[in-house]
Amino acid sequence: MKSFTQLLKEQKIIVIPGAFNAASGLIAKETGFSALYLSGSGIATGCFGLPDLGFTTLNDVVIETQRLSKAVDLPTLVDADTGFGNEAEAVKQLELAGAGGIHIEDQVFPKRCGHRPGKEVISLDEMVIKIKNACAARTNSNFFIIARVDSRHVNSFDDALSRAIKYQDAGADAIFAEALESKDEYKKFVDSLKIPVLANMTEFGKTPYLSVYEFESLGVRMVIFPLTAFRRMMKATEEVYRVIKKEGSQKSLLNHLQTREELYRLLDYYEKEKQVKH
Repeated sequence: MKSFTQLLKEQKIIVIPGAFNAASGLIAKETGFSALYLSGSGIATGCFGLPDLGFTTLNDVVIETQRLSKAVDLPTLVDADTGFGNEAEAVKQLELAGAGGIHIEDQVFPKRCGHRPGKEVISLDEMVIKIKNACAARTNSNFFIIARVDSRHVNSFDDALSRAIKYQDAGADAIFAEALESKDEYKKFVDSLKIPVLANMTEFGKTPYLSVYEFESLGVRMVIFPLTAFRRMMKATEEVYRVIKKEGSQKSLLNHLQTREELYRLLDYYEKEKQVKH
């Protein structure tokens, strides 16, 4: 499996879709993506029916990481929130679980969605210590550690950029510039840093809808689409339930469903069936 370091050498920009379970990860791979993203919000909502407010534990994230990495041989970037109270332990466990890298953020616990009001950030010095602890804990030098900067809408843009530079100096492999508001802001981050910048192209947030090609032109090296597929899946699920409730049948939906054969091809069903028989 390639590391994020290898992918960055091979690609001008890495496009990383959010995979909310192993099956969606298989679809992402089949579609041609070279890496996956595992969202903390996706785990909280999809697995526990909870908002992304710090309810899930490191163990919860480790379990989902294991499931995804076992099923799909692509590097997975895992959302490690604020480090779960022990960023070194988070690195050790997620590295063992098969993650290709993590990002940790400089928010106060319990954290909030980076595009929502009411979040707070820890001090610069505290986050620098977190980054150093995380980097020292990894046993694989290719395990990618990204520092997420959340202070753009807590303090100021200048504060966020200043923090990013300090996080780079502390040893972060890349900077996750959260909730920036314009192309100009991303360009300033890129021009001020020597390490890759990651953009979060989430929906309904503070960042304008920029295409991968626009991000690439700005020098951004990584873009995540953390919950796009999950949100579409949730909307589709709601529509399916409404149709069944109203019509008493799924017949009108058949042309919109993944077929049995399409699923079997995705799962390599027939080859695995032979293995089970033997």
